[in-house]
Order: sequence, then structure tokens, then C-alpha cells
Amino acid sequence: MARLKLSERIRITHLAADRLRRGAISSVLYSPPFRWQFGASTAEQLLIVPQDLRTADPSFWDEVEVGQFGLAGAVAQAGDVSPFDLIPPSEGWARALHGFAWLRHLAAAGRPEAREMAQVLAAEWATRHRGGGGGGIAWEPHVTGRRLISWISHSSFLLEDADPETYEIITESLGIQLVRLGAGWRTSPSGYPRLLSLLSLLLAQLCISGHEGQVPETEKLFVQELERQILPDGGHVGRNPGILVELILDLLPLGQCFAARSRTVPPQFAAALKAMLGMLKYMRLGDGMLARFNGMGVASPAGLATVLVYDDNPGAIPRSAPASKYIRLERGSAILIMDAGPPPPLESAAEAHAGCLSFELSVGTSLMLVNGGAPSSANADWRAASRATASHNTLCLGEKSSSKLIRHRTLEELVGGPPIRFPDEVSARVETHDGGQEVTAQHDGYMRRFDLMHSRTLALSASGRRLLGIDRLAGKHGTMRLRQDVPFAIHFHLHPAVRCRRGDSPSIAIIELPGGDIWWFSLEGARLGIEESTYFADSAGPRRSLQIVARGATFGETEVRWVLEGQN
Repeated sequence: MARLKLSERIRITHLAADRLRRGAISSVLYSPPFRWQFGASTAEQLLIVPQDLRTADPSFWDEVEVGQFGLAGAVAQAGDVSPFDLIPPSEGWARALHGFAWLRHLAAAGRPEAREMAQVLAAEWATRHRGGGGGGIAWEPHVTGRRLISWISHSSFLLEDADPETYEIITESLGIQLVRLGAGWRTSPSGYPRLLSLLSLLLAQLCISGHEGQVPETEKLFVQELERQILPDGGHVGRNPGILVELILDLLPLGQCFAARSRTVPPQFAAALKAMLGMLKYMRLGDGMLARFNGMGVASPAGLATVLVYDDNPGAIPRSAPASKYIRLERGSAILIMDAGPPPPLESAAEAHAGCLSFELSVGTSLMLVNGGAPSSANADWRAASRATASHNTLCLGEKSSSKLIRHRTLEELVGGPPIRFPDEVSARVETHDGGQEVTAQHDGYMRRFDLMHSRTLALSASGRRLLGIDRLAGKHGTMRLRQDVPFAIHFHLHPAVRCRRGDSPSIAIIELPGGDIWWFSLEGARLGIEESTYFADSAGPRRSLQIVARGATFGETEVRWVLEGQN
């Protein structure tokens, strides 16, 4: 466990105090004397049915029909038993079950049996949680928010032809959930879950009659949280580009609700949406998907394609991302994206990775070099390994990560997992030379343990067919000598679809992309090896892949040069 600095201990104390305060406020507000201020505890009338923009899979019904519930990367066999009686295979599966986002799949099936199943399960959930009491995953604010969005968006499917008793149970539950969320959103973890909680609360207040009076205050709170979490360049404070897709898929229907109620959409909505769409384009590689940094894992191509339809200027990619600290180089058919930033603040770093100065590279539509990415919640045992520096395309010193996981029970409970810290200082500059692009960056993630800085230069030629890399280890203030040599390894993880073999020389590797494009990797200053690797960000679970590894030892000052060059 990393030793905490005084400032970090103080920060944890403040976060814990804030959570206690928020929990106390929520408890008071949900008590009978105050609960009335959130409106009626039943949904007397649904005024708006917003569109669910997420892609539906009708085949989900075929699995449910035989008692299989595949959610969040895990499958549970229900048989004749209610899914709510099963032992969840993972917490992610449980959150997905209670969030009811899967309603869209049943609706897409277009079968009367699917509608009946949806009504039965919704009514069963409502009956089990009648009155709004209890706790657990089902009542986590962001889970409640996702359930509200799902029930409201698919209310026609859920309530059409329902018998009076089922209709009453579901509509009563909608009102109870709204009231509880109105009181309890403050207890959400301080990241995307809190933003989702406020977004869903605002959407529900706009859609359900009798709650108009709460809209102005909720709108104000949501705008404040949106401005806190979305950086000026459109990135998320947690530095996970995948969060932007999920947020936009909910933000767009919320904007439709404002329009349907003849309310002015807050100007911050439009500004944030424009910036986020720009950032998504900035973080796309040649295959059209987002680069795998800081918790970005299994992605939905359909979700990204859907949100980009709403981009008013699809051809324009931002020149830089100064707030998010990512760097994009693009020449010819090659696209390189580099992580050149420190970890997020502690309260937003529960999914962040120790991948400082790592990069991903695509050529045309083929991915060549990729970080391991984040596994699905069903493969949570792999999460620590996926966050390590060794799972990223960068230098690892002394078999240690450049960042430290903070194993602190209170902090993990506050932020939703072990956050990371280090490096403290990260700098980068981009220059243009002879039509090509060059980035030079450095970080101090290894200073505390080894008194060494890692600096990296990446130079992409004008044609995009040559990438020169220089990795250096040196003292922060001039020449130094370590007491003993320290081993290092520079990792170059290949996408599972990429082939790799040794060349005629021990310092050369030959890389073959799926389309047959051949690239040569040559190395100076270290030993070249081709080793097994693991690609975590696959929908089927972790996959075996290959990596090129440059290994050596440093005595205090070391330079390794490497070149990736495509055959003409």
C-alpha cells in the first residue's frame, strides 16, 4: 500500500465528512415530514416518453425465454426461478439487472410474450421494493436513476395492455423511485454515478406530472455537476473517454424532454455536448473506436456511431486536448494517441490506469499497438492487472508501475474502488518537423523509488510510415549513479489480430497487420523479445495476444531507441 501524504489524508477526511453530511441530508429529506417536497409518490401521468438511443438486441429475448440472463459480460441461469432470487455472478450483473436497461432488448423483440415478461418482472421488482425502503444495490442512486430512465423510456411497452393491478403497481413504483432519488442522489460516488443520478432525476421530473416544481433546482444542481466533471476540451475529469458516450446517450433524450415541455435547454448543455463530441473524434483510432486509456474497455461501436450522428461538424477534429492531457499525432493513414497526463483527482481515479506516456497506434483501419484496456465487470479479477503499467505501451521500471494503487478501505468505499496517485509532474510538447509530428514528454512517477525520470520522444514521419521512439531514464537534475542496476522493460502490446515474428537480426521483429501490411520493428539499447500478452478489452473476455518487449537494466542514465517502419 502506498504511504499517504498529509494532504491525501486530509483529503480523505474531507471526503468522508462530505459523505456523512450527504447521507444525513438524504435521510432527513426522505423522512415523512420532508418527503412531500419531491412531489407525489405515484406517477399519475407520464407527460413525455423520451427516446432510448441505445441499440437494442432482439436476440436477448431468445435467451431470457429459456431462463438465461446475460448482463454486464456474465450469464446467470435462472430456469424457472426469478432472476431477483439468483446469487449475482458479479456486482456489475446485479446493477444491470436492477437497472432494467435490458428492457429495450425485450421491446425490440416485438413479441407479446416479451411484453408479458417485462411487465411481470417490473411488477415483481416494484412489489419487492414497495414503499421505497431498504438498501443494497437496487437502491444505489445511479442504479435507481438508470431504472427510472428505462421504465420511463419504455413505458408504452411496459404499460400497454397491462391489467389494472400491474399498471398501478408499476406507476406507483415510478413515483416512489423518483421521490427516493430526489432525496438520495447526494450519496452517489463523486464521479459519473453522481452525474447520472442527477441527469435521471431531472429527466424523470420533466416526464412525470406533479414534479415540475422541482425542475429548476435539479437543473441548477445538474449543470453545476456537469461543469465540474466535463473539462473545457470535452474530456471527463476521470480521463476515461468511454464515459462520454454513455453520458451523451442520456444527455440527448434529456434535451428532447426540455424541448417537449417548452423549456429552454440550459446553454451549458449545448456547450458540453459540442465539446464532448469533439473529444470523441479526437480519441478515435483508425478502426473508428476509442483508444483504451484509464478505464476504457469493451465498447459498443453502435453507441459511438449513434452519438456522432448528432455532431454538426463531423469532419472537424480538435487540434489538441490541453485539459484532458491526451496527444494525437496523425500523418498518412497512421493515427497515434498518447496519454500525457497525471492521474485524475483521488475522487475520480477509481478506474484510472498507470499508463502515463503510453500510446496506441493504428494504420488505416487496423489496430497495431494497443493498451490492454479494462475488462468487463464479469472479469473483475483481471482489473488490477489491467491497470498496471506493464499492461500499457510504455516503460516499466524495476517491475513497478509508475502509479500506485491506494489500498485504503475508507477511500475505496468513498470513490468506488482503489484510486491511483503518481505521477505528480507530467509535461509534454508537440512540434512539427519536415511535415511530420513529434511529441516529447516526461513524468516523475519513478522519482520516489528510483530517483529517475522517464522521458519519451515519439516522431511520426510525414508519410505516417515511420515512427521513431526514444525512451530515456535519467536523474531530474543531471548525472547520477544508482547503487545497483535496476531492470526495465518497454512494452509494445500488439492487437490480438496482429501477427509477429523475429527477423533475421536479434534486434528486429516483423509485424503483419490483418490486411497484409508488413512493418519492421528495430531496437537499439536493449534486448528484444516477443512474449505473450493479454488483451482485456474484448467482449468475449480477456484474449491472448503478443507483445514486443525491450528489456535491459539502468545504472542511472539509459537511452533506448526504436523504430517502427512500414514496407513500401
